[in-house]
Amino acid sequence: MSTENKAGLGALLTPEESVLALIDHQPFQVANLHSHEPTMVINNAVGLAKAAKVFDVPTILTTVLEERGGLLLQGLQDVFPEQKPINRTFVNTWQDERVVDAVKATGRKKLIIAGLWTEVCVAMPAIQAAGEGFEVFVVTDASGGASKEAHDMAVRRMVQAGVTPITWLAVMSEWQRDWAREKTVPGIVEVLAQHGGASGVAYAWETQLLATPTGNDV
Repeated sequence: MSTENKAGLGALLTPEESVLALIDHQPFQVANLHSHEPTMVINNAVGLAKAAKVFDVPTILTTVLEERGGLLLQGLQDVFPEQKPINRTFVNTWQDERVVDAVKATGRKKLIIAGLWTEVCVAMPAIQAAGEGFEVFVVTDASGGASKEAHDMAVRRMVQAGVTPITWLAVMSEWQRDWAREKTVPGIVEVLAQHGGASGVAYAWETQLLATPTGNDV
């Protein structure tokens, strides 16, 4: 990956150039998720999915052996109720031609990935796609591993391969970029309120204060 793609304004994400792949957020993987608090990863993954929908970013859902590992988490499926996840047997998502074809069909080169587990089902496709000309971003707080070490080592390995680590709120912020993009403001405010943790609480508080009459208004 050239440094031209890693620095400057063009290195930031835009909705028009992005495609999102959500990989294997399933019950079996969550059961052995020990790098993060599982509820946090689930919250962040759903927030990321909702943000993608706000900005019309094509989103590909995948599962692995869902008949054994479980269906895609309901919170994610609810964001895209009409979409059936691509269920595969390959450990490496990027070896499934249906997934690769779906990404390539969008014509977009900034590939954003989040999934379980980081060291396996995220690292493998991220490293391979980066080697095939995609600018790959991995959403580290919407992903998780079997241990903190497994997650951290996977992120290090991906960085060495040219992958960019990023968090889900950073993704949404880069997609928004300008508050003058008024069309998407209501959508991201709703996502922030539902999934933004302390940031969402602070925003709700600000809204309350702005709506509260002062002594001079009485």
